Amino acid sequence: MPLVLFVAIVWLSYLGLGLEDRDKLPSALIGKPFPNFEARSLFDVSANIGSEQLIGRPTLVNVWATWCIACRIEHPFLMKLKDESSLTIYGLNYKDNKEKALELLRRDGNPFEFSIYDFEGRLAIDLGVYGAPETFFIDKNGFIRERHVGVIDEKVWKDKFAKYLDE
Repeated sequence: MPLVLFVAIVWLSYLGLGLEDRDKLPSALIGKPFPNFEARSLFDVSANIGSEQLIGRPTLVNVWATWCIACRIEHPFLMKLKDESSLTIYGLNYKDNKEKALELLRRDGNPFEFSIYDFEGRLAIDLGVYGAPETFFIDKNGFIRERHVGVIDEKVWKDKFAKYLDE
């Protein structure tokens, strides 16, 4: 009897793990407008940035931080995307040290048109962010079309995001 129970538990666990896409976390915001916000710029504390700036053109919003090793891995791809695409990339600097964030962008390049400084993580909470990096594709009307948790690279770009530029 214990052997049968053990085999049943293993089999059910295997089925449960196999049915779930572990790379995709659900997002209740897909197809909905980007949350309304007003925040401070990482670069200029006197400058406010609001959700209205996400309307009018396709946009990538990338959640990043200097403490995030995976963010440093994806940084060269974001720089390439900035140089080779008409896409606008905005950053959401998440629970980070402002001086370290500015230094990293000065040293390694800045792929962002602007970067929001979200020290307390309030906008990240509104987006359902689990950590960094996370990337959201926002269409020209301000609606969230796609979300990716983890490093964005050439393959992720082609598989998940590039199709939205053609629409």
